[in-house]
Amino acid sequence: MKETLVGKAKGFLKNFLIEPFVPHKQEEEFYVCIYAAREGDYLLFHHEGGVDVGDVDSKAQKLLVGVNEKLHPDPIRQKLLSHAPAAKKDMLSSFLMGLFNLYEDLYFTYLEINPLVVSQDEVYVLDMAAKIDATADYLCKAKWGDVEFPPPFGREAYPEEAYIADLDAKSGASLKLTLLNPHGRIWTMVAGGGASVVYSDTICDLGGVNDLANYGEYSGAPSEQQTYDYAKTILSLMTREKHPDGKVLIIGGSIANFTNVAATFKGIVRAIRDYQVPLKEHEVTIFVRRGGPNYQEGLRVMGEVGKTTGIPIHVFGTETHMTAIVGMALGHRPIASEPRVAVHTANFLLNTSGSTSTPASSRSDSFSDARSEAGAPPARPGASAVSTAKATTLFNRHTKAIVWGMQTRAVQGMLDFDYVCSRNEPSVTAMVYPFTGDHKQKFYWGHKEILLPVYKNMSDAMKKHPEVDVLISFASLRSAYDSTMETLQYAQIRTIAIIAEGIPEALTRKIIKTADEKGVTIIGPATVGGIKPGCFKIGNTGGMLDNILASKLYRPGSVAYVSRSGGMSNELNNIISRTTDGVYEGVAIGGDRYPGSVFMDHVLRYQDTPAVKMIVLLGEIGGTEEYKICQGIKEGRISKPVVCWCIGTCATMFSSEVQFGHAGACANQASETAVAKNKALGEAGAFVPKSFDELGEVIKSVYDDLVNRGVILPAKEVPPPAVPMDYSWARELGLIRKPASFMTSICDERGQELIYAGMPITEVFKSELGLGGTLGLLWFQRRLPRYACQFIEMCLMVTADHGPAVSGAHNTIVCARAGKDLISSLTSGLLTIGDRFGGALDAAAKQFSSAFDSGLLPMEFVNKMKKDGKLIMGIGHRVKSINNPDMRVQILKEFVTQHFPSTQLLDYALDVEKITTSKKPNLILNVDGFIGVAFVDLLRVCGGFTRDEADEFVEIGALNGIFVLGRSMGFIGHYLDQKRLKQGLYRHPWDDISYVLPEHMSM
Repeated sequence: MKETLVGKAKGFLKNFLIEPFVPHKQEEEFYVCIYAAREGDYLLFHHEGGVDVGDVDSKAQKLLVGVNEKLHPDPIRQKLLSHAPAAKKDMLSSFLMGLFNLYEDLYFTYLEINPLVVSQDEVYVLDMAAKIDATADYLCKAKWGDVEFPPPFGREAYPEEAYIADLDAKSGASLKLTLLNPHGRIWTMVAGGGASVVYSDTICDLGGVNDLANYGEYSGAPSEQQTYDYAKTILSLMTREKHPDGKVLIIGGSIANFTNVAATFKGIVRAIRDYQVPLKEHEVTIFVRRGGPNYQEGLRVMGEVGKTTGIPIHVFGTETHMTAIVGMALGHRPIASEPRVAVHTANFLLNTSGSTSTPASSRSDSFSDARSEAGAPPARPGASAVSTAKATTLFNRHTKAIVWGMQTRAVQGMLDFDYVCSRNEPSVTAMVYPFTGDHKQKFYWGHKEILLPVYKNMSDAMKKHPEVDVLISFASLRSAYDSTMETLQYAQIRTIAIIAEGIPEALTRKIIKTADEKGVTIIGPATVGGIKPGCFKIGNTGGMLDNILASKLYRPGSVAYVSRSGGMSNELNNIISRTTDGVYEGVAIGGDRYPGSVFMDHVLRYQDTPAVKMIVLLGEIGGTEEYKICQGIKEGRISKPVVCWCIGTCATMFSSEVQFGHAGACANQASETAVAKNKALGEAGAFVPKSFDELGEVIKSVYDDLVNRGVILPAKEVPPPAVPMDYSWARELGLIRKPASFMTSICDERGQELIYAGMPITEVFKSELGLGGTLGLLWFQRRLPRYACQFIEMCLMVTADHGPAVSGAHNTIVCARAGKDLISSLTSGLLTIGDRFGGALDAAAKQFSSAFDSGLLPMEFVNKMKKDGKLIMGIGHRVKSINNPDMRVQILKEFVTQHFPSTQLLDYALDVEKITTSKKPNLILNVDGFIGVAFVDLLRVCGGFTRDEADEFVEIGALNGIFVLGRSMGFIGHYLDQKRLKQGLYRHPWDDISYVLPEHMSM
């Protein structure tokens, strides 16, 4: 195969479409295109199609079908087909109607046909290119069938990419991997979609584009096992071939909102330990920068593994600029000395005042806030006078919200934020969760417990809480559309935050249109939300309390920002708090192609807010919303200083297309590239750094200038009130310890795989342990020999049932016929098991082993039991006798004598049987007795137990469990049998009851 150059991409042409030739004339060729936009879908038609169609954007007729509008034939004929041959207008009109309906029904986002050939009586699609919305898979799977999304030309599909994609599909977290150059020396393992783009940008800006091996990200709180699987895939790939200059691994990320950094780092550390030999052989140096919940412990563990393995690992926290490690890794800046970090993330302490009331406000004056805004709560819009104009102020100190979804951790985080901001009462008024009935949920307000109502129905929550004007939706991608549209029916709601990622674009556009008509501001989808320091925060925005305090988000500053990325918004909080007097408000509009609100919506709000003195905008590749900011600056509508940077500059340097972490992060034309937008913003008058690396410096420069000119008057810092730490989080940090309520040593379900007594469940099946072997693991914590497993299974089989007449089966049947359920009927039967029925296994084992171990001869044992007036447990049968042996005992005896290494106790019991049957033929060793003594032999001679351990299992009643487990099968069988036979209520017949009454009561 010959390598082919297409644009900048080199690759091999492997797939070819071979179609039958359709004879036609040039004038029969037409051009058709349908593509999605925020406001609707555009239809393009040109009466001259084919390879020489040229600039269709300027030549073609265009028709917009707005969101929620229907396409009709008349506009098609009048607007699109004005230059088409009259004889073919009917056919073309009918085809375009059907094509558009198909486009909508199958959730296409782009569909181009060139040429479309229309003959006298047929329509032929000669060439077509199309894109479908992959997020609509759950709606269109049946219609689409199995759709493969191939890699772009110039990049091969690797099995490791498919492996990570499979992990991603099975996980609630986000795991992405794209191999750019498997021979490269620069590898990345970055947390967060936005952060992953920033790191790739910085690597390329510093000249590492040709050495960049991969693009990828992990986010959404992956488990330790998931992170381990992701990390070992990266390490496996980077240690397959050596590089003369060695290799670097950049483990980076922004400041996490809710991911426990230490927990995810444990998975990475495991992978590093597993690959320590090849990592050293390939001269790999690792650079780590991370922040977020428990990041100090994560960095400590990462540093320790470097010391123990000898791998050079340099770790940095939030005091280091996010991308500084890239310059260190590529040799553009010296490796800084690693800062000393706290041993844990507990930077907030218990309230030592002993007061249960909300503490006073932590500052008497905001940095630049107009005091009037924080005064009385705003008037609620009434149903009679609802304005469709969107509010300039979305949140204040009196904002009340309803949270959709049982997100107790996020709600507690909001309440803690409220408390540290000295709000008088919680910002969350209620929760809505359709999957439970109405109830109360317990939360903390400071260290005091409070109850918040949880409603099954949205309507009930709205009626009972008319003061609420914000809804925070944690609904899943499948239910987010319906729940949001329901919320938009209530005029009291003015702001909705949609957290879910992956809502189909067509449904998002419907939400946006309805919200615009009603004057409701939408934040999201695919967002962490937003924050207004000192007032209100959405869900997990801003991270945990230690980050809230570190970034001074408990009080307002002078800088407002808007970002696409939720993870990067926390990084902006950090940068702004270190370079200015802090954040006034910050919003992450979301990474989807059509965010509910756009940059301009929020920048204009900030422009009209007197307390905001400067604005920071973090855009990204894809879309054209940043150009509206350019226009606003040029026209003077935006007069406040704006610092802008668009991430994704690396995309123009890649030879093949890369889909970044956000759905909207993809340039469909040159103007949508990050490079073009940064250039335009700079030319319009915005402050644009040379790279993200310099963003903090530019923000500081602009801020310092405003301070020098007296526009900003920094206020005196006052420490915030203390907030108690949650017990669960303190325990996770290792700050406290508490005796566990339960102890277990047989099973562990916490990891990726269920473990029975130290053996993973996959190994249980691979080893073919069977039911007997599984019972050995769970009951005896041992992997028993094969013959022991077989013996256990035989015991279960022979004790499974003994007919309907025995007491346990009888009780089960009576219960079943009384209409009771399976569990009740089974329990009724099991409760009859005891010394007289079925419970003789333990007693027989104890009696025989005690006599044998004390040295009593069989005759002495029999005489002693007779003298003491005790029955010998396990001896005797109502039906069976020495002349009519129990075949169950015969089967077991044959197996035991053939496979057990020694049967001392069984031999002793059989000698006892000879004595008892000489007196009465039915005093045989019954099945209970046989299993009891044989099990003692098994425990003592199988090699898995000490003598004390074997005796302990007998003492604690393990052997009776064999009868209980086996007979449960029979009891369930009797229950099902009675139900299947449809037997009615059982009543015992009179003639089978002997009525014995006192004489003076008889007739």
